[in-house]
Amino acid sequence: MNLTYLYDQLYRWWECHRRELPWRDTRDAYRIWLSEIILQQTRVQQGLDYYMRFTSRFPDVDSLAAADEQEVLRLWQGLGYYSRARNLYKCAQTIVERGWQPFPTRYEDIRSLPGIGDYTAGAITAFAYDQPYPAMDGNVYRVVARLFDCDIPFDTTQDKRHFHELILRLLDHEHPGLFNAAIMELGALHCTPSLADPETGDVRCTSCPLQTLCLGYQHGTAELLPVRKPRPKLRDRYLNYTIYLAEQDGQRYTLIRQRTERDIWQHLWEFPLVETQNALLPPTPGVPSVELKHILSHQRLYARFEKQTVRELPALEGTRRVALRDLDEYGLSRLTLIALERLL
Repeated sequence: MNLTYLYDQLYRWWECHRRELPWRDTRDAYRIWLSEIILQQTRVQQGLDYYMRFTSRFPDVDSLAAADEQEVLRLWQGLGYYSRARNLYKCAQTIVERGWQPFPTRYEDIRSLPGIGDYTAGAITAFAYDQPYPAMDGNVYRVVARLFDCDIPFDTTQDKRHFHELILRLLDHEHPGLFNAAIMELGALHCTPSLADPETGDVRCTSCPLQTLCLGYQHGTAELLPVRKPRPKLRDRYLNYTIYLAEQDGQRYTLIRQRTERDIWQHLWEFPLVETQNALLPPTPGVPSVELKHILSHQRLYARFEKQTVRELPALEGTRRVALRDLDEYGLSRLTLIALERLL
């Protein structure tokens, strides 16, 4: 493959089409790391708002490490995959404990931190320090699979090594940060899962800067790539929540509990819960309720929230009595937030 031609075409396209994003105009490894964690499983437009809030509240590693975990989880509300937020917090604390402020510079040190894998470590070292490491996100896997007409699944540990070898054959060692940013952007904006332009219906391959190098285009297989391994069957779960409300001295109070098990939403707070098998419990006649369906990566959740107004809150083990107006101080799942919007 003619790499000189590839870099020339890719960088010309990048200069014309790149999006202006705050984490692209900095060499601050902390902010680059923060953006990479937020943007995992998150669209750029949604992630941008969270990035601005996080950098405003936690401008550096020290401020994040000194925070209360619940505050970090509250800022994360709505993004899902809360293990990312917990690892974000642990990572900052680990950096401070090891004396690596403002941020470690060696790939091996970055890779050893909680919640940081090969992709994130590569992105940080390339973007912040211009070191020759690839940043392999889903967009890059797609571009590489099509360029090499590679029909090997990219989402298994063994096969990722093969893709890693392919991207190393392309990596611009003189400008790794620029190369990674440009090829990621190409996958995000042009070499998308669907090759048809939604506005014109034209196949994007015909205007791709790498068209003459792309074996997937030449062989007519680009639309079929990349290949994924079969997805696991979703596990169904049935969650029955009760929102108890009692008034005292002009304030409304409720009960919440913290999820401490190694399960979804670990360390977040929720209302008293009864989990059942096969189906939700029958609704209580005359009691306001809402039923919600929520899909996670490996689970499909069916939930009913009932609002029970009582004279006194029941004494339930493991729960905490809080004023309803203070719920904002506790990290809650997106599912819980939606139920509160519907019922209160």
